[in-house]
Amino acid sequence: MASAATAPPTPPVPAGLKRIVAASLIGTTVEWYDFFLYGSAAALVFNKLFFPGSDPLVGTLLSFLTYAVGFAARPLGALVFGHYGDRLGRKKLLVLSLLLMGAATFAIGLLPTHATVGAAAPVLLTALRLVQGFALGGEWGGAVLLVSEHGDARRRGFWASWPQTGAPAGQLLATGVLSFLTAVLSDAAFVSWGWRIPFLLSGVLVAVGLWIRLSVDESPVFKEALAQAEARKAARPNETEKLPLVSVLRHHWRDILVAMGARMAENISYYVITAFILVYATTSAGVSKQTALNAVLIASAVHFAVIPAWGALSDRVGRRPVYLLGAVGIGLWMFPFFSLVDTGGFGRLILAVTVGLVLHGAMYAPQAAFFSEMFATRMRYSGASIGAQFASVAAGAPAPLIATALLADYDSSTPIALYVIAAAVVTVVAVAVARETRHRDLAGIEPAADPEPAQARTADARPV
Repeated sequence: MASAATAPPTPPVPAGLKRIVAASLIGTTVEWYDFFLYGSAAALVFNKLFFPGSDPLVGTLLSFLTYAVGFAARPLGALVFGHYGDRLGRKKLLVLSLLLMGAATFAIGLLPTHATVGAAAPVLLTALRLVQGFALGGEWGGAVLLVSEHGDARRRGFWASWPQTGAPAGQLLATGVLSFLTAVLSDAAFVSWGWRIPFLLSGVLVAVGLWIRLSVDESPVFKEALAQAEARKAARPNETEKLPLVSVLRHHWRDILVAMGARMAENISYYVITAFILVYATTSAGVSKQTALNAVLIASAVHFAVIPAWGALSDRVGRRPVYLLGAVGIGLWMFPFFSLVDTGGFGRLILAVTVGLVLHGAMYAPQAAFFSEMFATRMRYSGASIGAQFASVAAGAPAPLIATALLADYDSSTPIALYVIAAAVVTVVAVAVARETRHRDLAGIEPAADPEPAQARTADARPV
């Protein structure tokens, strides 16, 4: 048995990795700020500004419907950005996604409302939401791959979890800005013009994100894979390289299904806990908008802090055990979650949301490394993005809409809790049948043009 003195030393952080992590984190924070800002505004003011004349709960449903439209565009973004990201590189596509998201969000801040242009207002809002969804569909895969492919294998879960903190950081930033504005402005002022300020601030955040993101280098793993592909092409000029989408569906279709299943509980629980809760707490539990926003704000800060810890744990015990812990935990927490919210107490509301997001982090933290390790390099952007974003159409997109509809129909939190529990069961099954990926080498040999049958390969010999 090796003693502590003879244990292998922790390898140094690869050169430039911290800058890569910072670039990915800041970029994903800006993109998620833009995306979550819309969700919070949909719950708080868009029903009044773009869908007036409806019953308040119906107006909220319509508002969340435009929110869900953004998710519908994410698979298209995953396909387009995944294709070109696997062909041209991760960095170029990440810059483009940030520009698209920032421009759409800034434009929402300038939109005329229904009172000014009538039915054209929700149409314009929906169009810009589609652009947001398209951009975010390409952002996630590239950001986590850039870090995963730069980082060392022993701590990949930890380093790759940092771009994942962009989600709570964006939520924290969006909720914090909205919370501040609702605190200093009257309801009339906020509905009249105050809601525009967070959207217009996106322009400043995008400029900062671009400045940092343009300074990083392309993934060395991708450069090596591209050089190998070009060498094969030179040696066999008559052989046509398959599109990344075709290749990933041929070689990794099981992994795509696993990724989609793994996303169900993670995605649905997150939007129920952070977006729908603003509706439920204010309409059913009698909590003020300010109190609900502050609870999400505090919980998001804790969420941000625990994600790297969960990622580091996945490096020690594996991606699957940590992911399963989160999925089982979130299913068990749903009934206590709503019971605590129903009390209307601020402390119990904070506890409900915080515990929910900590358990969500156990799924979200290892997800970046887990999905990256499933796919070969020249189809990794496509595979990870397709698996993640196609699931979002069935999971995150309708989650606030379904939860709001269930509340309207049953006037009870029980059906909503059962909805999240069902998603947790799907995720537990998907992750349970997956293979552990912690020790896979991302720079492994690419699949041959006509690979041997999958059953002839072992998990360790599988090309990555």
